[in-house]
Amino acid sequence: MNIQNLRENFPKLIAYMQEHGYNSEYIANLHREINFVLANEVSKNWTTYADVYDYHVEQTNSAHTLRNKLTYLGIMERFDLRSEFPDGHSRQKVVERGTYQFLSPPFKQIIDTYRAFETRRGRKKTTTVYSESRNAAGFLYEQQLMGISTAGQISQASVLSVFLDECGNLRRSCSYKKMLAAVFKANIPGDPDVFSRIIAYLPDLRETRKNIQYLTEEEIREVKRVLTDPGARLSLRDKAIGTMVLTYGLRGCDVAGLMVNDVDLLGGKVDICQQKTNVPIELPLTTAVGNSIYEYVTAERPESNCGFVFLSRHRPYGRLSDRSLGNITAKIMASANIRQKTGDRKGFHIFRHHLATALLGNGVAQPIISRIAGHTSPDSLEPYLSADFRHLKECAISIDGYPMDWGVFVNA
Repeated sequence: MNIQNLRENFPKLIAYMQEHGYNSEYIANLHREINFVLANEVSKNWTTYADVYDYHVEQTNSAHTLRNKLTYLGIMERFDLRSEFPDGHSRQKVVERGTYQFLSPPFKQIIDTYRAFETRRGRKKTTTVYSESRNAAGFLYEQQLMGISTAGQISQASVLSVFLDECGNLRRSCSYKKMLAAVFKANIPGDPDVFSRIIAYLPDLRETRKNIQYLTEEEIREVKRVLTDPGARLSLRDKAIGTMVLTYGLRGCDVAGLMVNDVDLLGGKVDICQQKTNVPIELPLTTAVGNSIYEYVTAERPESNCGFVFLSRHRPYGRLSDRSLGNITAKIMASANIRQKTGDRKGFHIFRHHLATALLGNGVAQPIISRIAGHTSPDSLEPYLSADFRHLKECAISIDGYPMDWGVFVNA
């Protein structure tokens, strides 16, 4: 691991971040991580920044600590290897962490082909492509450990060994199978026989769904109360975001990506190009949403040339991260004193679930709901049907044909 460039030039990185208004504690933590790597690189036999991260994984179980370490190492790696400074908007992650770097050239080509294919199509989020690539690389690495180094050598037995444990019990999910299939399908044009055969080897797994938690009517009333209460311990930004997701059921990435020009106060509409599907939608700007955004922009939003509506609260002011959005919804729940038990859902998706089920319960046609929710597939609405109690009751079967003694229905 050659870090001579980092050793000689890291003061430039620190100076850059100081000049651009980064938090002093954030800079100090990064500086400590740089000193740690410089002091231990030789003795720990690290060859990549991913090795440093793996060392931290062995030392702590704290997800918060590891998330920060990953950010600092990503900043260091890009500065060291590419002379890039942090942009202040996106989390800097270590490049090619995981099993990809250990794959044989033919196996790496499989992953590269899939990435190039999805880049050309442009239909999937970067995070989805990353997740599918990472899981496929792990699968191929397990094949490699069995002495297999090319796709043509993969057998049904070697595939099943990844899905089953030593006792024959299933240890992989249907979603894992789908990710592998997506990668192999992208490679079919190059070798139809081989990759079609590998896909056929994937076990036939049924997709299972967990019961989805939903917001009750009482919880909705409490959320609405704190979003309009001047005394609630919520910032104007958090109230505006909460009002938007409660009204529109937007994805977190679309809230974070909302641009100033997307909000037409005079025209009374919000134009959004959804990041997940790249499909534009036009939403009516309600009075509640319009007022909350106006109050935030005029009274609290930092002065910045950044084009995003909702900005971080610390310098350099930029687009909100996914982690920040999750914290905002958790704050709203805490302020409303709801969903505070371990395991309770507090994220953005529960608001999407509320919108869809509320519209279903009021008889809105499913295609219209799919359009509002930004779904490109009608099947995406199925998980929300389980909470449409008003219409589910209509499906109940009478038990008049099965007479029972009255005592059956009386508590003993």
